[in-house]
Amino acid sequence: MIVDDEELLRSGLEQILGAAPDLRVVGTCQGGEAVDRVRALRPDVVLLDVRMPDVDGLTVLRSLRSLPEPPQVAMLTTFDRDEYLFQAMSDGASGFLLKDTAPRALIRAVRALGTGSGCLSVPVVRRLRQTGVRTDTAAARALGGLSEREGEVLGLLAEGLSNAAIAQELYLATPTVKEHVSSVLSKLGVDNRLQAAVLATRASWAEAGGTGG
Repeated sequence: MIVDDEELLRSGLEQILGAAPDLRVVGTCQGGEAVDRVRALRPDVVLLDVRMPDVDGLTVLRSLRSLPEPPQVAMLTTFDRDEYLFQAMSDGASGFLLKDTAPRALIRAVRALGTGSGCLSVPVVRRLRQTGVRTDTAAARALGGLSEREGEVLGLLAEGLSNAAIAQELYLATPTVKEHVSSVLSKLGVDNRLQAAVLATRASWAEAGGTGG
């Protein structure tokens, strides 16, 4: 489901995603209608605008995440400012996509969200790396407590790879990767892959090939 205040954008995204044979857009709406429409339509994934005139997207996100069976939510915005990313992450978003994301990348992102994987637009990842902000002491210790294999998995997870892609890259079975991902989330004390990816990226984990710091 697509939630945005601009009808033209909603229509364009619906056409892009609807062209993929394995995706179906069950509805589009403005922010004020989002919670009721999600309750009625029960989408697996919601693309949610951060800034809308009728309601704040982060407020909608919190309402959606409080539902009994919440969808995976990716924030959709023209703004790549850090505060939006970290607030959305804190509120339970599974992804953060810029509105100028290329169609193929958008489709890949929605597919990843549908499997429970997080997603970050490449410009967002680049911005995180350029900030040079390090993790706090507790987070650094948690990163240091990962096994070598878990570090490899985290590094690839931070690049936005799905479990299947990580499995292919590391020559592992997909269920094995899933177990490693669960272990990584537990050790880092985070709730989802997006939080782990952002933590790893800000710690320069991916760039260092899993050596952390």
